[in-house]
Amino acid sequence: MEYNASSPEDYISQLPEERRTIIASLRAVIKENLPEGFAEVIGYGIEYMVPHELYPPGYHVSPEQPLPFISIASQKNHVALYHMGIYMQPELLSWFREEYPKHMKTKLDMGKSCIRFRPSGTIPYELIGELIRKVTVTEYIRLYEQEIAQLKKK
Repeated sequence: MEYNASSPEDYISQLPEERRTIIASLRAVIKENLPEGFAEVIGYGIEYMVPHELYPPGYHVSPEQPLPFISIASQKNHVALYHMGIYMQPELLSWFREEYPKHMKTKLDMGKSCIRFRPSGTIPYELIGELIRKVTVTEYIRLYEQEIAQLKKK
């Protein structure tokens, strides 16, 4: 689903009602729990980035863009939470997979960095808040640089 939004509030206002509530709630949980240093921007959805002031090289694929960390978006069949820390940190992924059944009765639906939620389902907001708190901006930059170093070796 494509939206032409100028701000997170504008993005949310363009969503169907059931998704508006989910995205607004996810945004609130992220903002309440996000470690200091990340910046909220609008992109493919609502994104949380490491600004150039903290990481001048930016995103290696597009250095003019800040380094992406988390985003939330309304997709065709689901609402998605993308968390690059889960992708880069196997122990964080393991922790999340172990904790998820303690909070939810439904099966975890996820890809490499994407956690998918059905609009008709429930969302473990408390668990998402805990996940968001687990990676600081300094730690994320370190993880990202390790990933880039590994890519250069290949």
